[in-house]
Amino acid sequence: MSMPTIECNNIDKCCAASSLLQSIALEETAISHILNAEGEKLQKAVSIACEQKELIEINKSVESMVDKITGLEIVLKSKLDLIKPILDDCKDCRKDNCKDSCKDYGKDDCKNYGRDDKCDKKPHKSEY
Repeated sequence: MSMPTIECNNIDKCCAASSLLQSIALEETAISHILNAEGEKLQKAVSIACEQKELIEINKSVESMVDKITGLEIVLKSKLDLIKPILDDCKDCRKDNCKDSCKDYGKDDCKNYGRDDKCDKKPHKSEY
């Protein structure tokens, strides 16, 4: 499986915020896979462990990973809290007419983003 990419050609404030939001989502996906693997590790240990000492060691390992993930979740929450106001501003911009919101980029760039005279029906890439 290849690494996901986040593309945004004409970087503006809204596109940057959208990219940050996408990066948070990708990190959350990775975290879910790690937590799932830790759960499977625990299930396997319970099914094959012969001694209580083995279970305690596995439990310590899983607990350590969960503690580290908890710290990462706090960082991701802080990151999200920082970009929320920017994303809220971007929602207000979406309500504007396309012709006004694309003045900086020119008509051809608007079409590249799937925006034309009827852009209110076709959201800007950074607004997904």
